Amino acid sequence: MTRPDLLQRLSAQAAAREQAGLRRRLRVVEQVEGPWLQADGRRLLGFCSNDYLGLAQHPALVDALKRAADSDGVGSASAHLICGHRREHAALEEALATWTGRERALLFSTGYMANLGTLQALLGRGDACIQDKLNHACLLDGAQLAGAELKRYPHADIDAAGRQLRSRPEAAALLATDGVFSMDGDTAPLRELAALCTSEGATLMVDDAHGLGVLGADGAGSVTAAGLTQADVPVLMATLGKALGCSGAFVAGPAGLIDGLTQFARTYVYTTAMPPALAAATHAAVVLAQQDSWRRERLTSLIARFRAGAHQLGLPLMASSSAIQPLLLGDAQAALDAARTLERQGLLVVAIRPPTVPQGQARLRITLSALHEDAHVDRLLDALGRLPGIGRSHA
Repeated sequence: MTRPDLLQRLSAQAAAREQAGLRRRLRVVEQVEGPWLQADGRRLLGFCSNDYLGLAQHPALVDALKRAADSDGVGSASAHLICGHRREHAALEEALATWTGRERALLFSTGYMANLGTLQALLGRGDACIQDKLNHACLLDGAQLAGAELKRYPHADIDAAGRQLRSRPEAAALLATDGVFSMDGDTAPLRELAALCTSEGATLMVDDAHGLGVLGADGAGSVTAAGLTQADVPVLMATLGKALGCSGAFVAGPAGLIDGLTQFARTYVYTTAMPPALAAATHAAVVLAQQDSWRRERLTSLIARFRAGAHQLGLPLMASSSAIQPLLLGDAQAALDAARTLERQGLLVVAIRPPTVPQGQARLRITLSALHEDAHVDRLLDALGRLPGIGRSHA
């Protein structure tokens, strides 16, 4: 009997994805200037970045990073629990906790690691983890890593979530949801989910990667925008590489949660702390995100402009009020062809295809930034309206 070769199997799987027209490819970006980027020698107007507030290149962030690097160097050189936890980390955690209305916060290297570590620390075999079907992959992976029973309810279906919780009345239960869904751009029914978790004795966890900085009067995210507190949502995760323009993630909540994660979240305990200079830059971004309310106002205006224009053109726009504005095309090849046509016109919009989204739900995922101008949005709308078979004029 011949043992299967793992590398050959992986190559065959990659070839099958290529044949299906679903292969993912890297693009080397040579330079970035606001919403513009240089790739393959071409200057493109980007509508695919998660830099929602336009902070990634802000001089205050660059200056904070440089000053901290000049003082203490670049790398932290250790895990937080050994000697890698610097004053910049502690100050950032305190600022994040205060901003989100939590007792404490804990930094992680990435959002993926934050969700994996949190779910693995909270859940075990015999527990139940109830999740929206459109949750980010790391929430699903975290439940499986923990060994809990993963039960997924149809998107935003409160009744179905309730039935799944009631099917395991004896089990410790965590209900996890995205705050803003990364592919559809809509917001979870957080108030209803919080009420459900209270009535069923379950713990609610919200991944607010795409809500922090964007939603709420001071940008504290979708939980605050829904009028909920730490008591309603004890476990809050958000990333630092989207609206804040930096990198990394954090989990915030009661002191007991953070103490427990410090002890048991393997993705925190066994990894090097983020560079302290990056923590200093992120702290500067937290301050700007709260102070510069005009960035959220500008983003809201651009979203309204794009949606109004898309409706006038009869574009297949999905129901989203966030900076994520998907156009549902259905067929994967159609989405890829549309993205290529736009790129030839100097516009970078990414086609999202299976397996990232379900079969038959391929789309153009358009994201807006406070750095976009009205003329940029109008240029995109004009190009979208001329795509064959998409706008009303081609129906």
